[in-house]
Amino acid sequence: MRVVLITNCLVRLTFCDALLRDAGVATLLLDMHASATEGSIGAIPRRIAVDEDDERQALRVLREAGECV
Repeated sequence: MRVVLITNCLVRLTFCDALLRDAGVATLLLDMHASATEGSIGAIPRRIAVDEDDERQALRVLREAGECV
């Protein structure tokens, strides 16, 4: 697995996850529980990870959407 996005913004996380899934890239959301248990104060950012084989496509999709990585 490769991390393609790290953010504290839930809106950005949801948007980017939807973009990747719509492009056919399976995603795994990391640190969701840890971030929520610390009160969602931003101390633990959430991450989107993809399979190694999908990393190049995922980064291209995010770049085309203006979501710099």
